[in-house]
Amino acid sequence: MTEEHPNISLFKQLDLRNLGEASDLFAEDFVWHYFNSHLPDLEGDYVGLGGLQAFFEKLGGVTGGTFEVEPISITPYGDELVVTHVRNRLVVGGAPIEIDAVVVWRIVGGHIAEAWDIPAVHTGRPQTRTEAGVEQPEDGG
Repeated sequence: MTEEHPNISLFKQLDLRNLGEASDLFAEDFVWHYFNSHLPDLEGDYVGLGGLQAFFEKLGGVTGGTFEVEPISITPYGDELVVTHVRNRLVVGGAPIEIDAVVVWRIVGGHIAEAWDIPAVHTGRPQTRTEAGVEQPEDGG
């Protein structure tokens, strides 16, 4: 049986819904880099665990709390990099969409030091409101 890569074990402890409980997984000077020309108010660098929490709070505001992440794959590269492929579901401007993204994570000294969130902004898939898990009004609109 193959032993699990230590960086994969690290990510199994990470719960994005409860970042406060994950503070020991992050370096103090952690940086989250976000790129998305379709959401320019969110683009930028977010420093520290507080910065990451602020990013997800802003994202929650933009999406009306509809943002969901479905992990697809996670692959370590050497001892420092991990690449995750995720499928994001969200509603922006009343339009439900599904979009693939990769996040490149840098691990240093057993802590998450840096991450680059790169969505596939040109291949988002529109969804019906039902597919997106958004409640339909009684009148169907």
